[in-house]
Amino acid sequence: MENDIELIEGCRVGKDSARKELYTLYSKQMLAVCYRYTGDVDTAHDVLHDGFIKIFTHFTFRGECALSTWVTRVMVTQSIDYLRKQQRFNQLVVNEEQLPDIPDETSIAESGNRLSEEVLMAFVAELPDGCRTVFNLYVFEERSHKEIAEMLHIKEHSSTSQLYRAKCLLAKRIKEYTEYERK
Repeated sequence: MENDIELIEGCRVGKDSARKELYTLYSKQMLAVCYRYTGDVDTAHDVLHDGFIKIFTHFTFRGECALSTWVTRVMVTQSIDYLRKQQRFNQLVVNEEQLPDIPDETSIAESGNRLSEEVLMAFVAELPDGCRTVFNLYVFEERSHKEIAEMLHIKEHSSTSQLYRAKCLLAKRIKEYTEYERK
């Protein structure tokens, strides 16, 4: 396709070449998005597949944002729907006493800067479902706690607690990793 307009119009009318190009353009990036939310490669592939089926059968792009932004939103929604259907949000409410202490943030931040993106994303994937979802929505999708609470049907406080817990768990994991690497 020569440009986005032609690609979008082709997808709207169900043109296979346009669909193939859209998939080729975004599938790798969207697989990473799905993986960030599901924490499992096979599940991420399933969610990616379902997301593109949804895009191809209901191409509702209206041009209010970039095409890549819209495709990302579809995949995020698809990922959250998958987690919800699997009832993997059961433990979204966390008591304050369950939260670990954050290790020294300065040393963790310095250590985190030395990690590869691949290692850091693996640590994010290890987070419990609720923490990982809130962390992704807050950090990568730049959603507010109010928006996250509405999306996940939880209280705003639960969103802030989950983010705090995610940060604590990531800090602990980074600290363990960097200490192991020094040996």
